[in-house]
Amino acid sequence: MRLLHTSDWHLGRSLHRVSMLDAQAAFLDHLVATARDREVDAVLVAGDVYDRAVPPLAAVQLFDTALHRLADAGIPTVMISGNHDSARRLGVAAGLIERAGIHLRTDPAGCARPVVLSDAHGPVAFYGLPYLEPALVKDEFGVEKAAHEPVLAAAMRRVRDDLAARGPGTRSVVLAHAFVAGGQESDSERDITVGGVAAVPSGVFHGVDYVALGHLHGCQTVTERVRYSGSPLAYSFSEAAHRKTTWLLDLGPGGEIGAERIDCPVPRPLARLRGTLEDLLAEPTHTRHEDSFVEAVLTDAARPADPMARLAERFPHTLSLLFEPERPEERDTAGYAQRLSGRTDHQIAEDFVAHVRGGGSADDAERAVLHAAFDHVRVDAAVREVAG
Repeated sequence: MRLLHTSDWHLGRSLHRVSMLDAQAAFLDHLVATARDREVDAVLVAGDVYDRAVPPLAAVQLFDTALHRLADAGIPTVMISGNHDSARRLGVAAGLIERAGIHLRTDPAGCARPVVLSDAHGPVAFYGLPYLEPALVKDEFGVEKAAHEPVLAAAMRRVRDDLAARGPGTRSVVLAHAFVAGGQESDSERDITVGGVAAVPSGVFHGVDYVALGHLHGCQTVTERVRYSGSPLAYSFSEAAHRKTTWLLDLGPGGEIGAERIDCPVPRPLARLRGTLEDLLAEPTHTRHEDSFVEAVLTDAARPADPMARLAERFPHTLSLLFEPERPEERDTAGYAQRLSGRTDHQIAEDFVAHVRGGGSADDAERAVLHAAFDHVRVDAAVREVAG
């Protein structure tokens, strides 16, 4: 049976206030085309369909269109809710939608009720484990501690019990939205830590043929049978080096796994550039990044004037500007009182400017501002004294 594993669409999300809706629509076009062209038997979506519990209307329309296209193509789809989704909202009308071959699994109580599809080699049971918030589901699963590992372990016991009651040779696939130990995080995932522990061991999922994971945004293989598809688009600059893909999987008659990465369309690459402003503007090797979304980290000892506007002249899609000045190590061992001894207020203020710049003193315009500020304070203090 051929499967297409994807997750973490985050429909409605933006990148540094730039809408990603067009890019998300292009990905969904790609998803449907891939499912058709590669003769996929089922599409698996492992959570975080939306970016937030109440998504914008445009995101809902994208989702609705994608479901209609998959249903029209006759491609069964199994989908779970993630920690960004509202399980109740995503699961509305799930019973009716199921008649069209779209199987939404958003209720933790139904984790052992599989979607059963068949191929020439027999049945395959697909178990959907939506994101399980420990504090909310611990009573459902009869566990004492509200933590990810015991909750997921209890859910998987139900899965294995159901699977054991099915006919011999039934193959099994689990969809889950979780942080599995060994996975590599990025900056764009919402923290799901509970009690200081978010990660669960991959061994929790033993006994099934394949585990389609969602939550982490990098495509990665935890074990041969436990994989993250990652998000189809980059949602933070920490993902600049990611290769965004889906997994095309062939599940053999004995549960063998064949896996191929299918590249997702890249609307605009991401680049993280570091250096002084003048270096970034002049470096010839950066030409290839001139049409990229750019995060620039400036290392100038003193903050340059109008850095964003100047960067935008060469890199018009600069979205993020950070300052990490590189300065020589300070070796002044004199105490605070010694450094201030004999210095005027103006000199102390100018010394402070030089300190935060790593030695770059205030220019004439800045000195004038400092002097004017001190003069204003003195005049104000004198007026208050006379009035008092």
